Amino acid sequence: MENRNYSCATATETLEWIRAIIQFIKPYTFFWQSHVVNFLTHRLWEAVDEEWIDCLRNEPVECLIQIPSGIVQDHWPSSLKKFIATLSSLAFPREQADLKKLLPNMQVALLNNVITQGMNPKKRHEIEALAAVVGSVARDVETNTIIDLGAGQGYLSQVLSFEYQLSVIAIDASSHHGRVTHERAERIKKHYEAKMRKSSLGGKGVTIPRTVTCRVLSSDMLTTLLNLKDGDERCQNQSTNDTCPLLLTGLHACGDLSVTMLRAFLESKEVKAVVSIGCCYNLLSEEEDNALCGFPISRGVKSTGLHLGRNSRDLACQSADRWKVMEKDASLHNFELHAFRAAFQLLLSRYFPETLSGSPTIGRQGKTLRRQQHNSRMNGLTTNGCSCKPDCTSGKDEHVDTCSLFEKFSKSGLHRLNLNQPHDVDFAGIWKEAEPFVVCFFSLDSTYL
Repeated sequence: MENRNYSCATATETLEWIRAIIQFIKPYTFFWQSHVVNFLTHRLWEAVDEEWIDCLRNEPVECLIQIPSGIVQDHWPSSLKKFIATLSSLAFPREQADLKKLLPNMQVALLNNVITQGMNPKKRHEIEALAAVVGSVARDVETNTIIDLGAGQGYLSQVLSFEYQLSVIAIDASSHHGRVTHERAERIKKHYEAKMRKSSLGGKGVTIPRTVTCRVLSSDMLTTLLNLKDGDERCQNQSTNDTCPLLLTGLHACGDLSVTMLRAFLESKEVKAVVSIGCCYNLLSEEEDNALCGFPISRGVKSTGLHLGRNSRDLACQSADRWKVMEKDASLHNFELHAFRAAFQLLLSRYFPETLSGSPTIGRQGKTLRRQQHNSRMNGLTTNGCSCKPDCTSGKDEHVDTCSLFEKFSKSGLHRLNLNQPHDVDFAGIWKEAEPFVVCFFSLDSTYL
């Protein structure tokens, strides 16, 4: 397949691009349908070109972490370089859009400390930006009524209501979130009423979002919920022949919820726009012969017969772009964690084979290990109480450090699984067996992001 420039200018060109991607990835299902934790237990390296593995297993990690960004080394096999170059040419661009050009009438409300209480810096940035986009699109489609799906604790709903004076209905599946949203809105309302009194505008006219607790399972259910807007005074002013325009929005609308919003947009003449930030693509439903599945939803992609599976959808939740902005130490640490988890799976298969049948999960241990790694390097390396001795790592202190961290990772994992550690666990041997292979496999696997 020759590298070429693809376009999404038309539906035909978009489908051509998608078909090119499908054609290219089909021979490599062992990459995108496998899970990196099973690399050693399922002997996944045997499916990879032997020349590639022999080359990459001897490469420094600093080179491997650049593979998802399309960067190759001159001495690599030509087939490997062509593989990486083709994947890079097929990837959808992810450049950040210039919102000021796309939405010239957008006005960003700078949020005060009252309405942002409880938000971390990342959440505050997301809410501030998305609320401005929603406000701009709402003006363009001439609506004042917003339905916030998956509203959580109501951060977006409250900013749209108090800062942009929009009528908002906040829908979430959690009754706890509904109570928190309402109570938080009542506290914020007092601040805005006091602010209005000081400005001689009076304290009336400040409204809070309406909260609804419901798990939205289909576009039909959502269409029914849209009737809630009939209580909106703005909608009551519409003539009987008119429909009240609505805008659907959601920040991190999980799995099929984003798809449900799109279907409601197509099926309901009242929904004039959708502003959605999807997430958790791994939770999309994907059932054959199910017209209402979460993926795929377009007729064009359905016609290809593409089926991803859970592992590839998990992979879709990652982003190769993050490797470009990560500092070196953070990138190396990320690779180590994936290698640790795959090696831990091998440990379980040898010492606790019955546990693997339940697809064990041990949660995230990244922050704890990063602190331990930082402290060990600041205070000097130690192998006290650790079976990873210098002789198992060719005398390289940094390898001793990584080996000892793998042992700590494994002991923590065993504790989380309520498993007692056998006395004869060979942590050093397992890590020595795993390290040369799993990192290079993950770096190739990440090129599909």
